Amino acid sequence: MPAQIPAGPTIDEVIAAIPAWRGHSIRVEPIGGGLTNRNYRVDVDAVPHFVRIPGPATKLLAIDRSNELHNTRAAASAGVGPRVLLHLTPWDVMVLEWLPGRTMSNGAFAAADGPARIARVLKRLHAGPRFQLDFNMFRLTEFYLDVAAGHDVQIPPDFRAVLPAIARIEQALAIRPLPSVPCHNDLLAENYLDDGNELWIVDYEYSGNNDPTFELGNTCQELGFDDARAAELCAAYFGLADSALVARMHLQMIISDVGWTLWAAIQARISTIEFDFWGWAEERWARASAKLDGPGFGDWLAAVAEPSGRDRL
Repeated sequence: MPAQIPAGPTIDEVIAAIPAWRGHSIRVEPIGGGLTNRNYRVDVDAVPHFVRIPGPATKLLAIDRSNELHNTRAAASAGVGPRVLLHLTPWDVMVLEWLPGRTMSNGAFAAADGPARIARVLKRLHAGPRFQLDFNMFRLTEFYLDVAAGHDVQIPPDFRAVLPAIARIEQALAIRPLPSVPCHNDLLAENYLDDGNELWIVDYEYSGNNDPTFELGNTCQELGFDDARAAELCAAYFGLADSALVARMHLQMIISDVGWTLWAAIQARISTIEFDFWGWAEERWARASAKLDGPGFGDWLAAVAEPSGRDRL
């Protein structure tokens, strides 16, 4: 990590900067598991709050804090995310309402009703207010490649060799595009909370208006869904799981892994968090490479160009 990059405020500095909390009973509990930021539960007179302190150098990860703040508020108005209670502008620290419930895991999503529950919360998010900016993983991949070149970031040695195949995916998806909707775009299991009735979605750092099949494909990839489970989510969301929609999701799974491979490689270079980011990059790259070299790749490219039942939706 370059020495000139500031680490951001401490949690004590954040608490001291909130006048409404002065003179009240404060209890602080760090929340582990974050891969970009420092997160805390702060109880003020026994009322819990979620405090998010941005990590250093996140501009190199293409995180736009203004976009994140706007979209977090939009998701809250859609009824799928926590309300923003306070925003400390100098630091981009957010104080969010505390959502009661358990943090989800891949194992928890193995339950039979997992795809249906995911589809319900995504439909609410996607029907909500438009987000501030658009999200495009193809453009983000290009940005990350520039960051890698400029900051001595190690990337998989064969990464650039597959860029023509990535271009083919973008061209195929553009033949029959879907209207963009407000998407989260980084839906690993830990970004879902379960209140016992419905799912909630947190952490809108990479949110933006996007093709809904990227959202579906990304979360399938993150949750380790097999082909049958992915088709189940497709049917729960769209009302059908024909070959064009499922193929679209599979291609989006590939580009999701491609982009987040570079994200992890950059984190391996700049992050101070104790986590095997390079191992994560290698895992994602192996998965993307296997699909690019697999027998289904050509079929998916052809299928997304064909008319499908979604054209009647």
